[in-house]
Amino acid sequence: MVSGLAGVVFGLALAAPPGPMNAVIAEESVLRGWRSGFLAGLGAMTADAVFFVLALLGAVTAVERLPLLRAAMVAGGGVLMLYFAYGAAVDAAGDAFHADDTAADGAGPTRSAADGGATDAPGGSLVADLLGRGSGDSQGFRKALVLALTNPYQIVFWLTVGVGLLRPGEIDALGYTPYVGDRLAGLLVVQTGSPAVLLGLFGGIVVWIVGFPAALVGVGRRVDRFAPAVAYASAVVLLGFGVLFLVDAAGTLGLV
Repeated sequence: MVSGLAGVVFGLALAAPPGPMNAVIAEESVLRGWRSGFLAGLGAMTADAVFFVLALLGAVTAVERLPLLRAAMVAGGGVLMLYFAYGAAVDAAGDAFHADDTAADGAGPTRSAADGGATDAPGGSLVADLLGRGSGDSQGFRKALVLALTNPYQIVFWLTVGVGLLRPGEIDALGYTPYVGDRLAGLLVVQTGSPAVLLGLFGGIVVWIVGFPAALVGVGRRVDRFAPAVAYASAVVLLGFGVLFLVDAAGTLGLV
């Protein structure tokens, strides 16, 4: 029981900090509704499950051994983030335009997180077709899944920490929290070796991908311009991480 609860806290600590995945979840939630946001989170969690299984089988160790492969994946992830940032900005602009239009007419919002409406996104390219942009609720699932599958840092986590959860020992759960792990180190040391820890970790992720979109949708119903503001913020986050990933890849390849 204690191990499972500790795993839930571990999962929340990993899932909650700002980053590309939460940017996608936020954009989908405020522009297309709770279901779209949840499915985006489910896409990211699906990638985690895939990486865990592959790590157990030893099928993804090449990412650790081959720096060039890792750099290529980082670069690919960076390009995808820039593409999604552009799409988020276009969606945000469209939502803001319709919000102004309906406000001028004295009508209620026609496309928002409150009613789960959808917006069209830039398409017409091979990447757009591959990711299924503009195909409704499931587009967020595909976006998050593809973005996560091209993230070598996520793979390395499951190769090291994730697989280690099934081995007897200890893990400093909060020490792996992005951005603030050093400050939280030692606050929650979990005994590993039990499947309950792993199940709890995924349980914590589920709690986040259910609650985070619900909170955003709830606020969006009360604040007219909340949806475009969050979508623009998501675009900025994706843009920033996309640039960081490309710089990281260029450094590994000796280009900078």
